[in-house]
Amino acid sequence: MDEYTSIVQTIAILLGVSWASGLNLYAAMLTLGLLGATGHAALPPGLEILTHPAVIGAAGFMYLVEFFADKVPGVDTGWDVLHTFVRIPAGAVLAAAAAMEVGPAAQVAAAIVGGGLAAGSHVSKTGTRAMLNTLPEPFTNWTASVSEDVVVVGSMWLALEHPIAFFVLLGLAVLAMILLLPRLWRAGRRLFTKIRSFFSGKGSNTVQPPSTE
Repeated sequence: MDEYTSIVQTIAILLGVSWASGLNLYAAMLTLGLLGATGHAALPPGLEILTHPAVIGAAGFMYLVEFFADKVPGVDTGWDVLHTFVRIPAGAVLAAAAAMEVGPAAQVAAAIVGGGLAAGSHVSKTGTRAMLNTLPEPFTNWTASVSEDVVVVGSMWLALEHPIAFFVLLGLAVLAMILLLPRLWRAGRRLFTKIRSFFSGKGSNTVQPPSTE
């Protein structure tokens, strides 16, 4: 592998793992760990720790927990909200680790970009799933959850094997996020208003004393 190809692949991996972390951190870690451990992919030195059996085991266990939690409407939103404090920092850390060989400045830049990508994909996922939870049936939610897992695994493989194609798809995904976020914001405000109105109305339906007139 020449230097140019190595740099392109490293960039693809750091962007891919940070973006995928916002969707499903444990699936991204597990995929990279298994691909590296089985010799199907050469990971950057900073990410080789993902091939350790203990890391693979922990990522696999947490992926199973998330797999089931992510299929239960309401529980998935609570899980996503809690993972705001996990996925975004982890995306930044993994991106920085992927750029470890390049140098400290590259690591800081990778952490900034990686954290931003993880935040964008995480917010998009969380908002979309919250809207899907308002539907009366759970099948759309289940379909979205399985699709996210497939996208994470596929994007990790694509970043490793076909980085240029991954860049194209990532660009389309970022564009979709930019277009989607304003709609999610408006939908979130409407949902918050409905919830506030519900509790306000519930509080106003108290029994009034009979009139003395």
